[in-house]
Formats: sequence, structure tokens, C-alpha cells
Amino acid sequence: MPDLSQFPPRKRPVLVVLHQERSSPGRVGQILESMGHALDIRRPVLGDPLPQTLARHAGAVVFGGPMSANDDEPYIREEVDWLAVPLRENRPFLGICLGAQMLVRQLGGKVFGHDEGWTEIGWYPLTATEAGAALMPWPDMVYQFHREGFDLPSGATLLATGHHYENQAFRYADNAWGIQFHGELTLAMMHRWVVHGAHRFELPGAQVGSLHLHGRLLHDAALRLWMTAFLERVFHED
Repeated sequence: MPDLSQFPPRKRPVLVVLHQERSSPGRVGQILESMGHALDIRRPVLGDPLPQTLARHAGAVVFGGPMSANDDEPYIREEVDWLAVPLRENRPFLGICLGAQMLVRQLGGKVFGHDEGWTEIGWYPLTATEAGAALMPWPDMVYQFHREGFDLPSGATLLATGHHYENQAFRYADNAWGIQFHGELTLAMMHRWVVHGAHRFELPGAQVGSLHLHGRLLHDAALRLWMTAFLERVFHED
């Protein structure tokens, strides 16, 4: 008879929302699967519906994408509106980059670019707030790929800050979390982003592709450990 103790226990699946056909949940998906969760992957931009309730899910993760939370596309508006579901049901929710900005929009906050046009594309310092440091240790450097940020929604707690874009991580109520940076990239994903996103490296504040890959050697181990601990906190099940 096989030793079942080596396998993670069965848990409810996590809803994963992606925004491009070739997008992947990457390391976040790998960590969630190692925690015992299946992944229910949906792409609303390609016509996939979102569930009317998360009662059958352990929670949801909405990932990033090249579009803006301010875009007047039906699927963007519908996705922002749908975020009322995890908030209303108090289900674990994590928004990453665009996903965090969508959560901000749902909560009545604003998403906007830097006044001087600065972007964050590459590796940048992160500083935990007092509330964030009390929650858990945070990495000193994180990977970014964005040219819009957000203000802190009313009632939210700021957990980490950056330089050009101050609001980098926040918590709202018990179970809603948003992070501006990316902890989900595998090495293959980073290579793909560096190739397909090379035209963005000339934007103000952006780093050239070689610095993305060199920075990974220096900083990714700490980011990976943080991402694992963070997901275990967000998607804990009693």
C-alpha cells in the first residue's frame, strides 16, 4: 500500500485569472499545487466566464497583463465588477500587478501613471511598512514590470512601499491582498518577458534586459521564499 503521507492533502481549487493566451501562473501556480490545490484557470479576455460564487474555491488569484485597469474594454469592466464576489464572500483573494490595480478600482481607488512618466521594469528596492514587517519578513528587492500604480484604497492597510510608485502591497479587510510586483516568474517566463517586452526598456526608469537576468541571480531566491510564505498566509485553510 502506498505511503499517502508524501502527497499533499486534497483541497479546494484556486481560481486563477490570466489575461493573455500564452500567460502562465508560473511559480505561484507551482506553489499552490504543492500546497494541495488544483488550479481552475480562466481567461476572461478569451471569453471564459467567472464563477458567480467562490464557495467551491479556496480563493482566487488575478494576475497581471499589458492592459490597464482603466481600459474601457467590456472584460476589464466585468472583471473589476466581479471582484465584488471575493470581497462579499470574504474569500482569499490576491491581485498581482494588474490584478491589484483592478482590486483598487473595485474598492473605489484610482490607477494612474507616474507624474514624470517613470516606470518600474526590472529589479527595484522594497521597504516593508510597520504593519507589513509585523506580518512577515519581506524581500529587499522585487521584480517589477509596470508603468501604472495606484493610490491606497480607503480602509486598506499599506504593507510595503517603493520609490517611484509608493504603494507596493496592501491588505483590505481579512482576505483581500494586492501586490504591485511580480513573484511568479520562472526563469523561462523571465526570458520570455525580456524578449517580448524589450521595446519597453527605453522607457524612463526601465532597466535593460541583461539587468533583469543578472538581478534574478542576486535577488530571486529571497523573492521565491517570500512568495511561498505569502501564499501560505493568504490561502491557509482551517
